[in-house]
Amino acid sequence: MTIAHPISRVWVSAGGTGAQNYDEFADEAEITTIIEQNPASALAIEMPHRAPEAVAAGRSFAESLPAAADRLKALQADGRYRAAEQSVAVCRITGDGGVAYGLFCMIDTDQISTSADEPGLVIRNEDVFIDKVRERVALAEATGHLLSPVLLLQTGKSTELQEALRAATERLGDPDVTDTDQQGRTHAVWAVGSGEQADELLALAGGGELIVADGNHRSLAAQTGGLSRFLALVTTPDSVVIRPYHRLVSELTLPLAELLDLLRAQGGRVDELSGRPDVPATGGVVHLYADGAGHAVRLSAPDHASVVERLDHAVVEHVLFRKTLGLDPGDKRITYVGGDYPAEWLCDEVDAGRAALAVLIAPVIVDDFVAVNLDRQRLPRKSTWFTPKARAGLVLVDLR
Repeated sequence: MTIAHPISRVWVSAGGTGAQNYDEFADEAEITTIIEQNPASALAIEMPHRAPEAVAAGRSFAESLPAAADRLKALQADGRYRAAEQSVAVCRITGDGGVAYGLFCMIDTDQISTSADEPGLVIRNEDVFIDKVRERVALAEATGHLLSPVLLLQTGKSTELQEALRAATERLGDPDVTDTDQQGRTHAVWAVGSGEQADELLALAGGGELIVADGNHRSLAAQTGGLSRFLALVTTPDSVVIRPYHRLVSELTLPLAELLDLLRAQGGRVDELSGRPDVPATGGVVHLYADGAGHAVRLSAPDHASVVERLDHAVVEHVLFRKTLGLDPGDKRITYVGGDYPAEWLCDEVDAGRAALAVLIAPVIVDDFVAVNLDRQRLPRKSTWFTPKARAGLVLVDLR
């Protein structure tokens, strides 16, 4: 028995609707620009309050939901999507970093596990922002659709799944839709109806423990919203890499010199860098940038800390944010910036006065990520930026 299932009623894009996922932006003003340039972008549905007309009218997310539902209906009526029944979708993402594969399918929500004593084959591993979860629930209820998948890593049959997906893309001919993302990668999608090929892929996709690599909020939204299954793109460790996940702080609660002195007093080592900092080459050291100067800081983890508590992202939360700046990690003054934004961009934000401090953190290693999750330990929020990510708006689930 597999926990992976076909999509009962799926809408596959006919082109032009693909978009970055709603939570991939450091500045939501970018979303408005994208929607203005391409009104068919799925972002106009996933983030309806960022559509130009909603911004101009000052409408909130909740106030914009009826417009999101209407926009989706119009796109479907205009032929921007094609409907199919009882299908899965094979995905291939090609770029400078190589080729990645995945399978769009439905996964049983009751298999989600968030701790060692909670049964289930789907491991969710990060803390979340509950307001974002509520928004995803409200969007699904308003539109009757799921527009973006939860990215899951297959750990039990990853080698077999990788090979089966690669072979499928060679057999299936021309894709049903292709889309190019902001990094220049090409996303190709093939819808596969019920039959032996779909059954084989589903058995492999659901043939072992699955780790949530991206979409912790969406998976919790499925639980909160009472969905029996959620949309997933099941991929393999060989198809992904983890890039850095940084932080920007909009204002400091104390002067920079005092901040650095407090870090030293707590056992940290602070060394000034020449010029702007880059991403640290290895873990154990974070780079700070403020007031035109960069510093390499080796933060001291709490005594008797677990493996997870010693991760750089956890130490930044505990030592830098909570103990030194007096900020909760969910404070609105902290922006979480994914790996699609280079170190230069974060430093530019500081130099332009739009942020007071940039915190550059080395990426988590994929093998460490898998090991921590299989041990059912929880990672700090926003600590892994997996790439490539599936585009939102290419494969939609009709919940009605």
